[in-house]
Amino acid sequence: MGGAALEQRVERAAEAALAKQRYVSAVDVLVGLGWLAPTHLDEWRQGRVPYLERVVQASLPKLSTAMRVFRRWAGRRGLVPSETGYVARTRDRRPLRFSVSGASEIERAYRTHWVSPELSVAKRERLAERQGRPPDLVVISPLKDWTCTTCSGTGDLLIMQDVGPVCLRCAALDHLVFLPSGDAGLTRRAHRTSELSAVVVRFSRSRKRYERQGLLVESAALAQAEQSRPGTDERAVGVHAPARGDPRATPGRPS
Repeated sequence: MGGAALEQRVERAAEAALAKQRYVSAVDVLVGLGWLAPTHLDEWRQGRVPYLERVVQASLPKLSTAMRVFRRWAGRRGLVPSETGYVARTRDRRPLRFSVSGASEIERAYRTHWVSPELSVAKRERLAERQGRPPDLVVISPLKDWTCTTCSGTGDLLIMQDVGPVCLRCAALDHLVFLPSGDAGLTRRAHRTSELSAVVVRFSRSRKRYERQGLLVESAALAQAEQSRPGTDERAVGVHAPARGDPRATPGRPS
């Protein structure tokens, strides 16, 4: 591909992301170019890929050229740079690595988001605060039988770690309770209150993607969220035992 053609593709991908969310990142551009598959991006965010460039479908020289084009475009558009932290969806929240070399200047370039100058300073600060939050842990409701790589047990839910699938007891998440999707207000209140939470997803064979099933939260946070529901009688609320087969049933415990 010629330099002019690549430049046009990079700028189109960047413009599309900017129009959609008022900021654009290197990751947005790579996805927009078709060089980074969403499934590979998810695996990297889960800490299952050592560095992002490993799963980018482009040579390093081509990738370096595209990133230079992206930064030049951002400068011409007058976008405001905002360095953003990227951490893995793992219990240790370790920093994610982007490049083969791990060189600080390359890592910084990948982490920098470019924000529309049309946003007010207050909105930019809120955006930076939101982007800097650690991502939710992701717990999987598996379709097939599986074995915990730590205790050799199994369970209704698992979390992927470096060693492979791990049950929630071994991941120290088995004290959380399941809140199914459906009540956005309750989910939002419980998520805000719970110091530890995890999104539960399940793979849809028909749609060929993981879909959100609900949220794991601390029982006290769920009780508080239920009590603050408008019109709720506080005497009637409580965390109820789930039925067998529901992800709430002793999540992650070997059976």
